[in-house]
Formats: sequence, structure tokens, C-alpha cells
Amino acid sequence: MPTIFAEHALLPEGWATSVRLGIGQNGKIDRVTAGTTARPDDTRVAVLLPAPANLHSHTFQRAMAGLAERRGPAERDSFWTWRETMYRFLDILAPDEIEAIAAQAFMEMQEAGFAAVAEFHYLHHQPGGAAYAELGELSSRIAAAAQTGIGLTLLPVYYAQGGVDGRPLKGGQLRFGNDLERFERLLARCGDIAKSLPPDTRLGVAPHSLRAVSPADLQELERLMPDAPFHMHIAEQKAEVEETLAVFGQRPVAFLLDRFDVGPRWCLIHCTHMVSDETERLARSGAVAGLCPVTEANLGDGIFDGARYLAAGGRLGVGSDSNIRISFHEELRQLEYSQRLRDKARIVLAEANESCGRKLFDLALAGGAQALGRDSGAIAAGRWADLVALDPAALDNAPPGDDLLDHWVFAGGSNSVADVWSAGRHVVQGGRHLARDMVSARYRTALSAIRGRL
Repeated sequence: MPTIFAEHALLPEGWATSVRLGIGQNGKIDRVTAGTTARPDDTRVAVLLPAPANLHSHTFQRAMAGLAERRGPAERDSFWTWRETMYRFLDILAPDEIEAIAAQAFMEMQEAGFAAVAEFHYLHHQPGGAAYAELGELSSRIAAAAQTGIGLTLLPVYYAQGGVDGRPLKGGQLRFGNDLERFERLLARCGDIAKSLPPDTRLGVAPHSLRAVSPADLQELERLMPDAPFHMHIAEQKAEVEETLAVFGQRPVAFLLDRFDVGPRWCLIHCTHMVSDETERLARSGAVAGLCPVTEANLGDGIFDGARYLAAGGRLGVGSDSNIRISFHEELRQLEYSQRLRDKARIVLAEANESCGRKLFDLALAGGAQALGRDSGAIAAGRWADLVALDPAALDNAPPGDDLLDHWVFAGGSNSVADVWSAGRHVVQGGRHLARDMVSARYRTALSAIRGRL
């Protein structure tokens, strides 16, 4: 059984020194001992942390990074103009390319310190909307890409209409579309696909948004897998809020909270445009707010009301969403900096005398594990061995402890992560994924072919 010796480690009870832990053949931590000595066959690291989970990703958008930064002819660029670019981009992607892009994104997530990911997978069909002969063709490509060793929570997305008013799908949306009967078949197929992956794999359900799913269908989706993760976009854009008000007479988050059993298995993505009552009610629900601060900044979405939400006891985690930049610590940094810019203050999301880096890390750790339905988030016996080792030399040799987390979140670079284990799989060593050369070569080939068709 693999063993790790850490000079310093963050345990549930706090920071400890000279920590030795074992990883069982099942990928779980089987023992943790502090104040011990290293043995010759131990993997030795300087600083060991529980590894976070990425709670929201659309991997195919990784290949769009940098391709949507030219201002268009519209008077004002927005999420909606970006979305049209995204639709045109996805309309040319082939299954082999989707797999290659996903593998690259998964590998980069692990090199950034993420041990697991919730893949919000809504790209199901051929361009034009016809189903592949194998209904789960593209879901199986996501599963194949997860051979990078990342822990996968696969979230097949239900998408049935083009707006809150129920208008039909068109254009790029046609690759997403299903009715309930076909989605249930797709979900069953994804269950079979998940069985071929390691035992830490999870399957969930993801109604895309109130734009794309009717309330009646949402009720049916809620019943399909009652104990599984349940993720949904909500209140990302002001136009979405206005359309929901026009059709239902309520704001999106209030509408959900009044009519559905929103609770701990729910992860509501973005939640950008909430009024104070919605923010506090969502916090009390036990659901996770899935924040993607780098993408939200890139798309000009707006700023989440973090201070009010945390004051009401809210839970949150972070995701890489569009994957324009895959970096765990930069998501946390952007989250806090957005609050500072809005409030014209410093250290907004931490309490008095509290390390902001530690506070953000703890929130994202717990929220990510909850959102993925993954028994991780702590270096403790019985938990999945999702672990990340940091390189203090890359962080100005900051003293181990909360000061080191502050350095990582607010001053760290892309070379801060030394090692990552995903459910005991030691996939990143010396800051580099073991399959980097092969995965990146395939990605470059796919990207070249895609750009030739743009």
C-alpha cells in the first residue's frame, strides 16, 4: 500500500507535523498518524492538503480559450454574444476532438490541484441535433477522457427548450436537446458507462436552467435519482432574471425555493443576480452555491453577494466552468477580489483575525465535496485519498500553515502544486501529470483540425 510522509499536513483538527498516512487498495485513506517518523519507502512531501473538487466544468470550452476575445459588431458585447460564438464553435466538434479536449482539461485540473470534477455535460448529439447511433456516444468520450485519473462526477444535462417561455430549440442548442423519455434512456446509459470507471465515480442529474427546462420537467427530473447530486444553472444573467419574472412572476432563485425541495444535494451554479432575501434563503437551504469567478469575470456576469451569503451560513465551492483558465487558487483569488472591488474594502470574506486564504480554502473544500457527492475534503481514515502537496519554494518559502495558504491563494503561480492524488492515484508528480506528453499531443492535433474548420 502506498504511504506518504508529510512534514506538515492540514488535518481535520488543524495543522500537524510529521504526518504519515497510508492509502488502501480501494483508494481511501486507511490510517493517519501525526508526530511520527518517515520510512524509506514513503513518498515524502513538504506540505500536504486535502485536494479540492472542481464543481462545475464544460470541458469542450477549453478549446475556445482565447478565441472569443475580439469585440463583435454589436453595440455591447455580453454573455449572449459570447454564447452565439460558443454555439458556432461546438457545431463543428467531432467525438474524437471532444474526448481530446476533455482529457487536456482534466489533466490541467489535476496539475492545478483539483482531484475531482463535476462535468456538466450537455453536448449529447450530432450537429443539427440528430442522435448518434449510440445515444451515450459523447458521454462515453467524457468517461474515456477521465482516464487521466481524475475523480469524475458525470452530470448528464437535460435541455429541452430555448427559453423560459418554452420556445423551441434552435441552432447550436439542437446538439443539447432531449425530451424526458430520451433523457431517461441517456441517463441509464451513463450509469452503464460509469460502471466501467473507478469506484469513486459518481453519476448525477443536471437540469440546465429555467431557460432550458420547464417546471413540470424539473419535477420529474428531481425524482429520477433522489440521492444523487443535482446541479443547475441559475440567475447568471439579468436578462434571465427578467424573463423569469415575465413568465413566472418571480425571480429565479425565489421560484426554485418556493416550489422545489432545494437542499444539500443541490448545487446552484452562479447565483449571481439574487436579492438579499434570495441570498439568505439559499444559504439556509443547505444547498451549495457553485461559483466560477474566473469565467464569471470573463463573461461579465456580475458579482456574487458573498459576504451576505456567508453571514447567513451559506455553503459554496468553485468550478472552472468555461475553462478559459484552469486554476483552483485563481478562482479563490478572483472570488475575494471581486468582493473587494465591489465593496472598496479588503479581506471581505474572512472574519476578524482569520486567514482569508484558509477561509476560502476550507469553504471550497467542503462545498466541492458536497456538490460532487464525494466522500473527500479531509485527510482522515475512510475518506477518498484526494490529496495535494504544495511546493513551499514556489511560494517564497512561506511558513507552513495558514500563511502558506494565503501565499498560495493571493500570490501563488501555476508552479505551486507539486503532487496530486485522486482517490489514491498519484497522477501529478513533480508538478507534472504523468500523461502530459501524450494527452497534450493529442489535444494539439485536435485543436489544429478544429481551427482549420473555423
